[in-house]
Amino acid sequence: MQAVMSAEEMNDWLGKVFPQVGSDFVVESMDGVTTVMRMKVDDRHLRPGNTVSGPSMFSLADVSAFVATMACIGKEALTVTTGCSIDFMRKPEAGKDLIAVTTLLKLGRTLSVTNILIYSEGNDAPVARANMTYSIPPKS
Repeated sequence: MQAVMSAEEMNDWLGKVFPQVGSDFVVESMDGVTTVMRMKVDDRHLRPGNTVSGPSMFSLADVSAFVATMACIGKEALTVTTGCSIDFMRKPEAGKDLIAVTTLLKLGRTLSVTNILIYSEGNDAPVARANMTYSIPPKS
């Protein structure tokens, strides 16, 4: 697969279709198979224990899977999450951005399947792993 738009174009589009969260995430690279995204972590993403919350990590995984799918099919905002499994493996460091490395495992006519590894910036061991399935709307 090859990306149908650049990371810059994707960042611009995300800001338009998801203005409520678009500024939280940055697409650093995408090539149609691997997508790398950053979540700019701030105080609102933290939970007691001075760590990044599970819902924040889920958001990063979800947006990363969405972007990995859009990289191949183009701008289709009505593509939606239909399945997710996430494992929280280590405590993310507060004050460090999260980096998601997403691999597109399968892209069919109606489903996209991705695997996401989430890291605290600067650490080699992942803090979470997720598998996401997206439903792609039929062509009109």
